[in-house]
Amino acid sequence: MQAHEFDEAGFFGAIEQSGARVLLIGRRALIALGMPVLTADYDLWVHMDDIEALNGALAPLELHPNHHPADARARGRYVLENDEHVDVLVARAQTTKDGVRLSFDDAWARKRRCSTPRFSVWLPAIADLILTKRWSMRVHDVQDIQFLEALRHEEG
Repeated sequence: MQAHEFDEAGFFGAIEQSGARVLLIGRRALIALGMPVLTADYDLWVHMDDIEALNGALAPLELHPNHHPADARARGRYVLENDEHVDVLVARAQTTKDGVRLSFDDAWARKRRCSTPRFSVWLPAIADLILTKRWSMRVHDVQDIQFLEALRHEEG
């Protein structure tokens, strides 16, 4: 079986058209900000009330949820998948390893649009993206935070 080419513009376009409140987080967000790294998957943070809208928008792309929305809400996450893998965080808030809480609503209020000629996507503000990287604090998260801190310093 040969994997199909993923339509990234269609993916982000479908999310945007859905009206769902969705933030791109993880390394794909850093790529959108210009960090030269590779990653194989997408990480999204969706508002708890918008799971159905997101799933419905991505169904035509044959991205299928591995959990029913009610189960996803209870678990705090789920995956949309086919040849692609999209991790979806469903939480009103998350706390960093050192106890700093970031709510979805606060991150959404401070979001920033990242546009390319083919699509647009919402990203957390850099300070909030740093907090999302502090949730796990893996080795690559520390490197990502250093990039984000430098970017934040450049932006003033």
